Amino acid sequence: MVRFIFNRLLQAIPTLLAIATLTFFLIRLAPGGPFSTEKNVAPEILARLNAHYGLDKPMIVQYGGYMLNLLRGNLGPSFKYPNRTVNELIAGAAPVSFELGMWALLFALVAGLTAGIIAVSRPNTLFDHLPMGLAMTGICVPTFVLGPLLVLGIALKLGWLSVSGWVVPGDRILPALTLGAPYAAYIARLTRGGLMEMLPQDFIRTARAKGLPEHIVIFRHALKGGLLPVVSFLGPAVAGLVTGSFVVETIFQVPGLGRFFIMAAFNRDYTMIMGTVLFYATLIIVLNMLVDIMQAWMDPRVRLGE
Repeated sequence: MVRFIFNRLLQAIPTLLAIATLTFFLIRLAPGGPFSTEKNVAPEILARLNAHYGLDKPMIVQYGGYMLNLLRGNLGPSFKYPNRTVNELIAGAAPVSFELGMWALLFALVAGLTAGIIAVSRPNTLFDHLPMGLAMTGICVPTFVLGPLLVLGIALKLGWLSVSGWVVPGDRILPALTLGAPYAAYIARLTRGGLMEMLPQDFIRTARAKGLPEHIVIFRHALKGGLLPVVSFLGPAVAGLVTGSFVVETIFQVPGLGRFFIMAAFNRDYTMIMGTVLFYATLIIVLNMLVDIMQAWMDPRVRLGE
């Protein structure tokens, strides 16, 4: 296990290096600059700004300086927030995005597993067709459509929850439902498919022959093996929930990292874009590694040395 984790860490280093290099040159080759949208800026002041942030140097020199600072853990100052560094902005906003992602993941797991288990307990009946139909609807409806619909129906029409904000616990409900609904649909279908593959196995027939109730057969014998597809999906799902909340944070005015990333993209805030991309890339690598370890624990057939 130690060798497996060490090998994955070695693979992560060139991956992060490639992501940092591509992102660095792509954002600088894009038209415009961090100060090109400023109004009534004198040329001499613009020249001083570029010199202050090192933007007047050759691109390869800028790249070398940024990579040296990155090795020290310094993501540099933000161009649009001069008094704050990128490290400070990420440290302040990332917990909000992480909390939103965890609430959405909790909803996705509870709703998805429940729907999948109900469907497989009564296959080819209304208890199967209804949750799987809802799951397909959840897959097809994007978050930028579902979010306004929830705001219109639950917040404005019924008045049960607030439209936006991140102050009281109730403010977490609508963003978590919007973000977690598509993943709950995927988990429901994966749970049903995994359990349907496990139920015809010999050990399941043996358990049924002993007279065990169906819910005991499903939860005690079939569920562990049937959840392997769900565990495989959790890596990209958790990464998507934490990193894919840009639209949801914008709709519900959640002060998370997604809004900073969108504002940085519009404002050509080079250092903020780089810091956010590298933060998300590192998070995805770590989450995928944890999922691989969990898979190896759940399935003894997985050989960590391969």
